[in-house]
Amino acid sequence: MSAIFVNDTAKAKALAWFETFRATLPVPTLGRYVDTPQGRTHVLVAGPEDAPPLVCLHGALASSAHVLPELGSLLEHYRVYAIDVIGQSVMSEDVRLALDDDSYGTWLQAVCAGLGLTQVNLLGVSWGGFVALRAARVAPELIAALVLLVPAGVVAGSAWQGFSKVAWPMLRYRFSPSEGRLQRVCDALFTTPDARWTQYFGEALFSYRFDMRVPPLVRPEDVANYRGKTLIFGADQDLSFPGAALLARAKVLFPQAELELLNACKHCPPFTDGFREQLAGRVRSFLGARTTLD
Repeated sequence: MSAIFVNDTAKAKALAWFETFRATLPVPTLGRYVDTPQGRTHVLVAGPEDAPPLVCLHGALASSAHVLPELGSLLEHYRVYAIDVIGQSVMSEDVRLALDDDSYGTWLQAVCAGLGLTQVNLLGVSWGGFVALRAARVAPELIAALVLLVPAGVVAGSAWQGFSKVAWPMLRYRFSPSEGRLQRVCDALFTTPDARWTQYFGEALFSYRFDMRVPPLVRPEDVANYRGKTLIFGADQDLSFPGAALLARAKVLFPQAELELLNACKHCPPFTDGFREQLAGRVRSFLGARTTLD
């Protein structure tokens, strides 16, 4: 039995969606597999071969092909390794790792070793942010610079708001699907409408086995040995990880971090070229040419 998908048909649909999103990319991509102790892991590689490495981790119920189109011009300036997060992507091993130990951190360390990467810039989105934080605990020397976009594992949102505005609408949609109910779910999560993402998400809600585990919050001692620089984005209308609270706690975890609040932004930032270029420009400015620790 699949740990991630409800049945083989659901998995096949997820695979088809992977190819649909991959086809939207403006640059060529190379698919690779890396064997790790935790399971086989897929990676999509894009960008100039001689550019600095940027490892990217997508959010829950997504894949490398979902996150790459959102990176804008970063694909032109970095050798991007978009890793399919084990336990969250159809492309990697069908297994879910423990959240309350170092499993995800050691997994990412093993993937990078398999790719021949000894030090990287690391970008984590939502659930991928939680994985990145685990890596900063397990292998701080691996990460030259850390970029987190609405990361899990930093702060928890209101349980009531999360249930009433996200979880309950999802349950109602799964019980009795309709366009209106799906739109209410997407309205709570997406900053801007996007037909492809809405259709995908509607199918994903039926295809994936829901992982109800909540990533534990990182503690200051977990990241005390990390010496790289850090850029963290919060979203002011994020129901899952409220932006102002997220940045306040991020300042405790990473006192020297650069913090930015995305205004008029929900958990999923705008699916627009304008926002993609704004984000890419900010990340490029932050990373500069730095690829190793001082």
